[in-house]
Amino acid sequence: MTDLIVDECGKLNLNKIKESLELAETLAKVSLMTPTSAKQRLVARGIELKFGHMDANSGVFVPPKELLMYLVRMGSFSSAPKILNDDIQDNDLVLPKNISRNELLQHCQKQIRVGHPIFKRHFKKVDGHNGQDYGFKFRKLNAVTKGCSDYITNPNSLRVFQWNILSQALGQMNDHFEKCPDEALEWNHRKFYIIEEIVEYCPDVICLQEVDHFNFIKNILKTQGYTGLFFPKPDSPCMYIHGNNGPDGCAIFYRTDKFELINSESRILEIWRVQSNQVALLVNLKIKETGQEVCITTTHLKARKGALLSTLRNEQGKDLLNFVAENSGHRPVVLCGDFNAEPVEPVYSTIINSQNLEISSAYADCNNSNIGSAEREPPYTTWKIRDEGEICHTIDYIFYTKNNLEVESVLEFPTGEEIGENRIPSFSYPSDHFSLVADLKIGVNQTVTKL
Repeated sequence: MTDLIVDECGKLNLNKIKESLELAETLAKVSLMTPTSAKQRLVARGIELKFGHMDANSGVFVPPKELLMYLVRMGSFSSAPKILNDDIQDNDLVLPKNISRNELLQHCQKQIRVGHPIFKRHFKKVDGHNGQDYGFKFRKLNAVTKGCSDYITNPNSLRVFQWNILSQALGQMNDHFEKCPDEALEWNHRKFYIIEEIVEYCPDVICLQEVDHFNFIKNILKTQGYTGLFFPKPDSPCMYIHGNNGPDGCAIFYRTDKFELINSESRILEIWRVQSNQVALLVNLKIKETGQEVCITTTHLKARKGALLSTLRNEQGKDLLNFVAENSGHRPVVLCGDFNAEPVEPVYSTIINSQNLEISSAYADCNNSNIGSAEREPPYTTWKIRDEGEICHTIDYIFYTKNNLEVESVLEFPTGEEIGENRIPSFSYPSDHFSLVADLKIGVNQTVTKL
């Protein structure tokens, strides 16, 4: 088996890897519905015995280790050399230490291209919610923007902000956005749009993916009372691109006036006990006013389509849930990120039906209905046009433990008309994913967790 995937010099044979991938896809798709497909199943079964095995516990096809190592470790999927750069491109940033939120928003808008304001969105309350004790209010700030809101933080609530901000190196050099002007992808254009989108909604905690300019975001958010942590991918694809600003990864920021950090944990997610190139970052926080503790976790699962990749994401999801369960204790949990999986994929069901954590989806639960959670998710969290065509689907989520948290409202998405026919990213929006924001109320009967 090994000599078909690894050549006589011990290097991976890319042609054989490609063939193995195609055969693994055949395994996932073929059924016994017709005589022809039954023959295909027998052929596939023979390939399985030669190129991998069926996991006894899950009944899932496990590729050979050499192929699996290639799939889950390589960030670039090429033999290009790494270009090891540090996060220093924004070292010339100068802002007053005590700049107010309004002043920062005004500064951002001065940097923004004339005639291209960022989308302004509204919060939607949960169907049937009485609207009392929301812990936030809206106030028109005529000097800044009609859509701006101030958030009055409540010790018994959390405003969670989730966003894949689009890696600069990947977005500009690798992702092939067919309808996005090159100028709109330049970092000097995008960076203050990113800050405005975050600061606009006054979140308590901020979860970000594809972060490859952590220092820039950290230094600006510090002026607003946030501090943060960053965990890079072990083999970030950014590192294979000329002009990169270091590896991309996941980041969490939190308000220092509201929270005290108890501890943080990070994990390189595993697939069948093999480390992958995707990561998770977790923080346990204590609300200073009440002593209540909460667990915030963010992740970015493996991309690309196909049954095999869906299986890999599901295995990452299982490892992610174990990681959260082991480190959250009995605290309320918020788990959010770019899962690269639509609600019909196995990993969504794996998370929603977790046996260790009673997990639900904030956006799904904002639409009370008798239909299943997957059917209640929004129609899209990303809407872009790449060289393979238009891509409009839901792959980003804010999950929470429903036994000790209650969703009160979520930030609505702009309509197709508001987004425009060229979709995102664009001059009016800096990422190919929309941000998600959820207001969560901590259960009144929740027992304070102490270590």
